[in-house]
Amino acid sequence: MAPVWNIDPIAFVIPGLNLPVRYYGIIFGCVLVIGFLFFRWQVVRAGRHEDEAYAFILPGALGVILGARLGHVMFYNFDKFRHDPAWVIRVWDGGLASHGATVGLILALWYYSRRWKRPFWDTCDRFSFSAAFGAALVRLGNFLNSEIVGKITDGPWGVRFPRFDRLPAEFTPARYPSQLVEFSLGLLILGFLLWLDRRLGREKHPQGALSAAFLILYFSGRFVVEFIKERHGAVDDFILSRGQLLFLPGIILGGLLLAWVLKYHIPAATAGRSGQGG
Repeated sequence: MAPVWNIDPIAFVIPGLNLPVRYYGIIFGCVLVIGFLFFRWQVVRAGRHEDEAYAFILPGALGVILGARLGHVMFYNFDKFRHDPAWVIRVWDGGLASHGATVGLILALWYYSRRWKRPFWDTCDRFSFSAAFGAALVRLGNFLNSEIVGKITDGPWGVRFPRFDRLPAEFTPARYPSQLVEFSLGLLILGFLLWLDRRLGREKHPQGALSAAFLILYFSGRFVVEFIKERHGAVDDFILSRGQLLFLPGIILGGLLLAWVLKYHIPAATAGRSGQGG
């Protein structure tokens, strides 16, 4: 019989305030902190002052949170927002979309690169490690929340999610643990980026190389995993889900960026070499 995942998503309640703290919130906090540490490592390695990294905290956090929330509203739950506009600020009710977070981050990175007069794709390269780590850990949070589940399966890898199906455990169907698949995908991409960074000579790598690798691998991987996930806000009779349609621009952008990298091969921007890309 398939294992049962039925953990309470609330880790603890803050005494006195009676405020519940979810595992997802703890994980999201870890994403912001460890993602920042990855980015600071890249900024300092380039010979810049770590203040540049700290300057990205506010626009980066706002880009992720606002982008993810607005993306969920626009792509998946616009009708609910139309009938209850105040719902958009009740993030504790759930509802964040990775597509929106991606757009929000791109805007934040563009603002940051303009603010510090750094090449845009060089900035994205330095953030790619944070993006891969964050993408992985957020899916672990989804698993703890018993959400973003996979389709029903008879295979030996199935997991039962009573909190998702709202059924007693013994009557709950086994589903693909798609959250753990995407968690593994993010970690594998992070490992590949660390290897690629070293293989290309660290600060000698061409601008856009790491960003192109992330875009192609991550969105292609998510596109494939989508086949085993329950559809959310999609038309059932169409071969592709809404998520897959939203992943296609990322894959295309990654391909175009890779072509640009191979053609121009602009070196990474460091304290002694500003570069000319972006």
